[in-house]
Amino acid sequence: MSISLVSRCCEPLVSRVVLLLKTSRRITCNYNASYSVLTHLRWVKRLTELPGGSRLAAAGSSTHADKDVVDMAKFPVDRIRNFCIVAHVDHGKSTLADRLLEMTGAITKAEKNQQVLDKLQVERERGITVKAQTASLFYNHLGQQHLLNLIDTPGHVDFSYEVSRSITACQGVLLIVDANQGIQAQTVANFYLAFEAQLTIIPIINKIDLKNADPESVESQIEKVFDIPREDCIRISAKLGTNTEKVLQAVVDRIPPPMANVDDPFKALVFDSFFNHYRGVVANIAVFGGQVNKGDKIVSSHLGKTYEVIELGLLRPEEQPTQTLFAGQVGYIIAGMKDVKEAQIGDTFYLKDRPVEALPGFKPAKAMVFAGMYPTDQSEYPGLRSAVDRLTLNDSSVTVQRDSSLALGAGWRLGFLGLLHMEVFNQRLEQEYNASVIMTAPTVPYKAILSSAKLIKELGSEEITIVNPAQFPDSLLVSQYLEPMVLGTILAPDTYSGKIMSLCLNRRGIQKNLVYIDDHRIMMKYLFPLNEIVFDFYDNLKSLSSGYASFDYENAGYQAADLVKLDILLNGSVVEELSTIIHRTQAYVAGKRMSERLKDSIPRQMFEIAVQAVIGNNVIARETIKAYRKNVLAKCYGGDISRKMKLLKRQAEGKKRMRLVGNVAIPKDTIVKVLKRED
Repeated sequence: MSISLVSRCCEPLVSRVVLLLKTSRRITCNYNASYSVLTHLRWVKRLTELPGGSRLAAAGSSTHADKDVVDMAKFPVDRIRNFCIVAHVDHGKSTLADRLLEMTGAITKAEKNQQVLDKLQVERERGITVKAQTASLFYNHLGQQHLLNLIDTPGHVDFSYEVSRSITACQGVLLIVDANQGIQAQTVANFYLAFEAQLTIIPIINKIDLKNADPESVESQIEKVFDIPREDCIRISAKLGTNTEKVLQAVVDRIPPPMANVDDPFKALVFDSFFNHYRGVVANIAVFGGQVNKGDKIVSSHLGKTYEVIELGLLRPEEQPTQTLFAGQVGYIIAGMKDVKEAQIGDTFYLKDRPVEALPGFKPAKAMVFAGMYPTDQSEYPGLRSAVDRLTLNDSSVTVQRDSSLALGAGWRLGFLGLLHMEVFNQRLEQEYNASVIMTAPTVPYKAILSSAKLIKELGSEEITIVNPAQFPDSLLVSQYLEPMVLGTILAPDTYSGKIMSLCLNRRGIQKNLVYIDDHRIMMKYLFPLNEIVFDFYDNLKSLSSGYASFDYENAGYQAADLVKLDILLNGSVVEELSTIIHRTQAYVAGKRMSERLKDSIPRQMFEIAVQAVIGNNVIARETIKAYRKNVLAKCYGGDISRKMKLLKRQAEGKKRMRLVGNVAIPKDTIVKVLKRED
C-alpha cells in the first residue's frame, strides 16, 4: 500500500528514486507504516519543489548537459598545457590553485574555497598538502579554448617524491616564493628538480598584499640564486586574486605543449592511483600517444592483464566522465581492477591489439626511515594487511616488508621518506581505515661490508643493508660499517649563524659551503649523518632561529662509521624490540637514558630486576628495579640480633631462587610507552 502510494506521488521521478524508497521501506519495516509513508512523502515533496519540474530531473539533465558539452576532440595537442605548482611549505600553492579554479569556472566563487584540492582529513587538520592533486581547467585565451592540466604538489621535504612524480607528467612549473619570507630551502630543492627535468620555470612572487612584503628583494634573490631575470617574475596575491590572470596567460604563452601525437598507438602512464571500495582501482593517467575510448580493451604492461575501460574522464577537480581521452591529455580511468596490486604507479597502459614499448616509469623512492608496525591485537592482522595494501597503492613511496616480533607478533617493517611521512601514514591508517597500530622506534638503513667468506657465500653478497637492529652482524664478521649521509641545505638570517653552526657541529655535521643570498640571509650546506638529523634536528633548528630558518636535505650516499649495537637486557635476557644501532660516541648517553626510562616504566616484581644497557659483552649502564619486600622482622620485638639476621638471610635466599626461575614479561603498552618517549 505504502509503496504504491509513493509510486503514484513520484511518477515524474526516475525509477531510481522508487528503488531507493523500496530499500528505505525495507529498513524501516519495524516502524509504524503510516509514519514511514509520511516521511517518504515529505522527502519526495522537497525533491519536487523546483519551479518548472523535478529537482532531481533538473540536476540529472544538468549533469548530462555538462558531460555533453565537453568534447575532448576540440583540444588538439598545441592547445594543451600541463604544469604543476611547487613551493616551500606555506608559500600559497593551494591558495593559488583555488583562485585558478575559480577564474576558469571549475568551482564557483565562495568564501569557503580554502585549499579545495586538499581533500584528505589529515591535510585539513595539519594545514599542509601531503598528496599531489590534479585538476583540469578550460581557459579562453585570444579567442581559443585551452585545456590546462594543473597539479598541486606538497611542499614538505618528506613528500618530495610526490613532486618528482608530478614533474614527469608536466612541461612547466610555477615556482611560488613568499614575498615576505623569500627563497627557502625547499624552494631551492624544487627548482633543481624542475631544472634537471628541463621544464619551463615561471617564478611567482606571492603574498604581495602583506605589510612586510618585499618583492624587490625576492626578485633579487631569484636572479642571484636561480639566474632567472627579474622581468620574468610575476607579482601576485593569491588570497585577494591580484594579478592571477597574468599567471594563466604566462602558462599559455611560456609553457610548451606536450610532445604527443594522436596518430600514434595509445600509450598512457599511470602517475597516481587510489582504491575505491565500490569501483576498485581508479588510476590517474597522462596520455602520451593515441586515444582511448570507453569500452576499449587495454593491457597493463606491469601485469600483462587485459581490462575493459568502464569509465574515463577529467578531474575538474571532481570526476567528470567523457567518452574519449586524446594524446597530451590528463585524466582518470576505471577498468574494473579489484586488486590493489593492479594499476601500480609508473605502469603503462596500451590497447590490446596495438602493443607498445613500456614507458620508463618513475625512479623508485629511497626510504630514509624504517619502523616496525604491528596490530594492537593479532586478530586484526588480516584487516590491517588489507588497509596497508590499499594505502600503499595511493602512496607508492612507502616500502613494505613482512616482519615478526616475539613481544608484538606478526607485522611489517615499513620504509618512509621521513618522520612526518611516517606520522601522516599512521594517521591516514587510523582515519581512513579505522586501524589501530603499534609503531616501533624509527631507524635509518645502515650497511656492512662483510669479511667472513662463509657469511658472504651464505648471503650471496659482500655488502648487506641493515634495516632492523636484529640483523646487525657481529664486528668480528665485518670489515667496515657504513652509515647513510645527507647533504643538508639551511637558509636563515645571518644573525642566527653562530647558533646554527654550533647545532650542526654537535650533530657531527661537516660544513661544505656558506653564501649570502642577499644582505641579511645566508645559505649553508652541511654533510650530516642521516641518523643525526632525522629525529629532532628540525625542531631544534626552528627553536634556535625563532622559526626563521628552513631546512632541506638530499641523499649523499654512505660513509664509514664506528657503529655499535646497543642491547637492553632484563635480568640477562635481551629485549630485541628495544635494540638500536648507534654511533659509539653516543652509546653511553643513549643507554643511560633508556635504562632510566625502563626503570620508571616496568612494574615492580616480587624479585629484583636488573636493567642493563650492553654493547657486546660490556655493560655501559645499569638500573635496578627493587623487589617488593615483606617486613619479616615485624614479629620481632626484641631478642638477639642473630634471630633477625636469620630471618633476613632466609628471605634473601628465597628472592634469589625466585629470580632464577622468574621471567620478566614486558607488557606491550610498556614497550610502546618507552619507544614513544624516546621519539
